[in-house]
Amino acid sequence: MGHTATAQAGSGGLTATEHRLANGLRVVLSEDHLTPVAAVCLWYDVGSRHEVKGRTGLAHLFEHLMFQGSGQVKGNGHFELVQGAGGSLNGTTSFERTNYFETMPTHQLELALWLEADRMGSLLAALDDESMENQRDVVKNERRQRYDNVPYGTAFEKLTALAYPEGHPYHHTPIGSMADLDAATLEDARAFFRTYYAPGNAVLSVVGDIDPEQTLAWIEKYFGSIASHDGKPAPRDGSLPEIIGEQLREIVEEEVPARALMAAYRLPEDGTRACDAVDLALTVLGGGESSRLYNRLVRRDRTAVAAGFGLLRLAGAPSLGWLDVKTSGDVEVPVIEAAIDEELARFAQEGPTAEEMERAQAQLEREWLDRLGTVAGRADELCRYAVLFGDPQLALTAVQRVLDVTAEEVQQIAKARLRPDNRAVLVYEPISGEPAEDADPPEDPEAEATVEAGDKNEEAAR
Repeated sequence: MGHTATAQAGSGGLTATEHRLANGLRVVLSEDHLTPVAAVCLWYDVGSRHEVKGRTGLAHLFEHLMFQGSGQVKGNGHFELVQGAGGSLNGTTSFERTNYFETMPTHQLELALWLEADRMGSLLAALDDESMENQRDVVKNERRQRYDNVPYGTAFEKLTALAYPEGHPYHHTPIGSMADLDAATLEDARAFFRTYYAPGNAVLSVVGDIDPEQTLAWIEKYFGSIASHDGKPAPRDGSLPEIIGEQLREIVEEEVPARALMAAYRLPEDGTRACDAVDLALTVLGGGESSRLYNRLVRRDRTAVAAGFGLLRLAGAPSLGWLDVKTSGDVEVPVIEAAIDEELARFAQEGPTAEEMERAQAQLEREWLDRLGTVAGRADELCRYAVLFGDPQLALTAVQRVLDVTAEEVQQIAKARLRPDNRAVLVYEPISGEPAEDADPPEDPEAEATVEAGDKNEEAAR
């Protein structure tokens, strides 16, 4: 079943049609004939929040296993076929989903659909001890190289554990622990596939230079015969009080290049007007070199070399406001912290200026346009809104909801949530020894890990 594409107000003329196969697979198609390419994106409604204690990291490990061959595609064949056809591909894992995607020349679209259908329908035919051990080692090596052995590498993991209490589904990050990765068995992986990798637990989007009728026929041909199955448990409740109620704090002494102050604020869930309002607040406060915190700490006081404040949107739990400041020279963290609290209090008292609102809304609008401006980005956004909010059409009008937020709403949410008693704080203090070369924290606070072509024993990197 499906419906005709009609451009919605505020969508910039972009359209998308929705369909559902008999086995439950949701399909979203969006035509864009600007360039002769097509993007295929497949989101499975499973991430680290679905994992159980003792098996953290299984969703991410399974993402890697999906590139280890399927019923009709052996070994590294998925990469070889896509790249041999002039396409690109990857996959990522987060708290709330696992996704796989290819961008292909238009005439190779059928190949990408066949490949995704083959591993959805027949991965268990190829999943064995050898592939399990291979990818277990890859993921463990990824953890060493991206988290354990780089400066500030475990910061997000530590802050997440502070911000979400023990037993909460978001208490651990997608990378998982070494102990749990070692403990995962082949039968764990098989059971994981049977539970979550079902047509009814996925959304497939295809965007670009496509013939919708032909594309839908290929999807029906390759995905339609995959058996549907139920049995997926409901995700655990991720709700929490709006305010933490105290300042949680941890001091980390490591070989890092500079002192650092990082903090996670508990903020409204994604998909709400309050979340859009706080996104604007964080953009004004720490979104780039024109932001208040950058101007205060880096330009005026010269107490920091970097200062940023961004939002990690989450739909199944409170979102996180991610504050990251690296100190300058021998500046002590309390000096930085006092300045930050002064700026947050002033913002809560005065709110954003008209110029700041205009700049922040323009910045978020540009980011939205960047995402929807490529076929791959639009395919991902359509899947995101379909999986997390049940309606892919929301992706096409998201920016209008941000533009509708008022300065008063931004001030109110900042006053209510950006408080010292609503944050988890991580303070890095350098210890003696040669500082490491890389001073950057993980690029993506969700710690999404991806698989790239080449030697499968090499680190997976975003």
